[in-house]
Amino acid sequence: MSTPQGSALTRGARGIGGLVCLLLALLGTGWIIRDLSVAQQPADVWWTWLGEPRRPREFTAWATCALDPLLVLGALAAAVASVRDAVAPAVAAGGLFAMAVGTALLRLPLLWVLGAGWLQGLDSGLTGQARLTAIVQLALSAVLLVVLVAGRKPAHRPQYASPGLPRGAQAAYGVVGRTPHGPTLQRPGGPRKGPAVAAGWALGVAGAAVAAWEVHWWLGLGWDTYRKGLIGDASVFRALLQPPVHWQALVLALLAVPAAVGAIRRAPWARPVAMVTGALLASQGAATLVFAAHTGQLARFAVLPAASRLELGTGALVAVAGLVALTAAARSGVPAGRTAPGSAAAVYGPAAGAERPRHAPPPPSTLPPGW
Repeated sequence: MSTPQGSALTRGARGIGGLVCLLLALLGTGWIIRDLSVAQQPADVWWTWLGEPRRPREFTAWATCALDPLLVLGALAAAVASVRDAVAPAVAAGGLFAMAVGTALLRLPLLWVLGAGWLQGLDSGLTGQARLTAIVQLALSAVLLVVLVAGRKPAHRPQYASPGLPRGAQAAYGVVGRTPHGPTLQRPGGPRKGPAVAAGWALGVAGAAVAAWEVHWWLGLGWDTYRKGLIGDASVFRALLQPPVHWQALVLALLAVPAAVGAIRRAPWARPVAMVTGALLASQGAATLVFAAHTGQLARFAVLPAASRLELGTGALVAVAGLVALTAAARSGVPAGRTAPGSAAAVYGPAAGAERPRHAPPPPSTLPPGW
């Protein structure tokens, strides 16, 4: 989603968006603290996030997965960006949109998973609280989308514009010049060319790798078995707030598509979306590698079956590509007021940074009446 050219979020909308993101972060933090309180050792929570079965101290179930700390950090970053005036409006809107869509897609399957009959052996109170959390997070995601749609305001029209001139042209004391409008414009907050290309290609490669591996699982396991990991089943259940494994992978592949396209097109909203997607992909791949190292699979990589080596190779590719996308998108974007190469304004006079064309008369010290 992009903030249309010539519009921005109102201060009130940015404040509401920041508050909603803060609530999302608090909900996730509360469940992480809960898991730490029932763990025999704090490290058990970490290894559970990586996929190793560790039993909590109490007769209960784990609630969080590796996605939860990332969603908490992403929500906090989006909250801070939405209330900082120094952040470009489109960048702040992109952060809110990334949190809304990412949270909604990853929490949606919990509505039917946490109400399934095969969870009756768990504490019904705990299961109900987890389902209520998922519903609240979905509602907050919907609020963020409403804020993004309804909280826009038209940007102020640039001063000294001549309404009789075509789009992309202005007049300054009788001299007409080009201004940075059109496809060559570098809007404030947008990624620079090098990082944008790197982030876009990295996200595209990572998303394609995850999608290809999901096709491999579908064809290898058959639809009946694959469907259990897509919509949820007791055989693939790990934590209350964790989406089914194949659902999670497909969501990450789906998020990588608009993030890659937006980054390559250098849209300002693409930076936060690429950072969130890159972090999720890097976590997905890193979890595979860390768990493989802990279980000794990396040490026996040469003697592993071809399918296992392919899986570890895909995990390494996704981890590196996600990290590249995260690092590239996190770099500072185009500052406010910068124009694209080849489209510098030929207007001069009161406009900041304007240049006087050759053979043009100097501007007056004071502007004519009604200028």
